[in-house]
Amino acid sequence: MACILAGGAREAENGVGTRPQAHSAQLPMAPERPAATMCASPNEGEIVMGRIVVGIDGSDHAQEALRWALAEARLRGASLRVVQAWTTPVYAGYAAVSGAALDPALFREAAEQQVEKTVQNVVGDQTDVKVERKAVEGTAAIVLVEEAENADLLVVGSRGHGGFAGLLLGSVSQQCAQHAACPVVIVHAAPQA
Repeated sequence: MACILAGGAREAENGVGTRPQAHSAQLPMAPERPAATMCASPNEGEIVMGRIVVGIDGSDHAQEALRWALAEARLRGASLRVVQAWTTPVYAGYAAVSGAALDPALFREAAEQQVEKTVQNVVGDQTDVKVERKAVEGTAAIVLVEEAENADLLVVGSRGHGGFAGLLLGSVSQQCAQHAACPVVIVHAAPQA
């Protein structure tokens, strides 16, 4: 099941419907622009998209998001950009004090391997959709908002590997919904039996 959240431009009329101020200095508000750049397909009633960005982190929710994005890419004739954000953990700073060396390349390689593993698990050897794989340094919400800047759609899981399990919506998906310049789809993982 997926929940589509509104994105794109909002009309301002007498101050009603204008964008609220950003709550984070690091995440800029999305620029005013059409909700998505889509065009009619030669097959009447079909909408064609250019690119769908999907954020992953190895969680079940992220895999469901990739499954949903893959199906949507097939339906819309779009390409997929699968993105995993990575950072060097905070405790890495303590390693320098203690003399241990933590190489950021190790974290980048781990993220690249996670992207490849997730794409292989979900997409497999299918070649009907172009899939671009990216591991990008930075916090997840900022990376995904930036990667989706010129995309037609951003797809994320409702929960990831962090935070509180009882919440219905994770902080990354919430930040993406508030700040992305394109429409955002938040996908919930199927309930486990």
